[in-house]
Amino acid sequence: MDHPRYALDDTHQTRAERDAETASLLARRRTTSDHRDIDEELVRVNMPVARAIARRFEHRGLAADDLAQVAYLGLVKAVHSFDPEKGGDFLGYAVPTVRGEVRRWFRDAGWTVRPPRSVQELQPRITRAQEALTHELGRTPELAELAAELDVSELEIRKALAANGCFVPSSLDAPEATADDDAPALASALGETDPGYLAAEARVMLEQALVDLDGRDRLILDLWLYQGVTQSEIGRRIGVTQTQVSRLISALLARMRARLEGAVGAAAA
Repeated sequence: MDHPRYALDDTHQTRAERDAETASLLARRRTTSDHRDIDEELVRVNMPVARAIARRFEHRGLAADDLAQVAYLGLVKAVHSFDPEKGGDFLGYAVPTVRGEVRRWFRDAGWTVRPPRSVQELQPRITRAQEALTHELGRTPELAELAAELDVSELEIRKALAANGCFVPSSLDAPEATADDDAPALASALGETDPGYLAAEARVMLEQALVDLDGRDRLILDLWLYQGVTQSEIGRRIGVTQTQVSRLISALLARMRARLEGAVGAAAA
């Protein structure tokens, strides 16, 4: 069986030479019960095939070396589980085994933001169905046709297609997808935090601290905190001494602090 998409880049061995050596190793494997050394040779000979499969999954946010290691692991599994007595050539069995291993690794480890498992598993099924239906219909299949082929709803198809290939989120520093080379970065389209939110939160908290203050207490706080009036002047306005104003302010702050701490504790409970 020919596999043109996985042509080798190994300059030391041609495809024909590799196929011949693989066949020879498999023949030797059938004559002995000790397969360890032969299996290691089968893996070594066919490592370029695993590398070629891994390269198809590069540039999706995962390290090329990691991809190659996963592909090699799939090749080892294929070598250990291949049974020539059942018919078929080795590559016809090894290629989908290695490819499946890499895809499973993407499914389990390749997502920065992980979609539901059902979406991850549906994506490769959609890809296969699209290829088959395009060949059968002579055009790109519609959502309803894909849904009928896979026996799922159109909504599930839309969700899977929306997440397709989204292994790594777009950088906020990247320019927007326009024809303009000087397009601003995506971050420029984001709004800023409204400082009014913090002020609103503070007002809500302070309302609880001020709820039981009478008119004189509120006047003292307004003169001292907001108008910057001295304690001596406050005393003259309300008819007490500066020392009494100082004590009044200390008492007010202690009461307010106690109410605020109580409100925070109640909110956390």
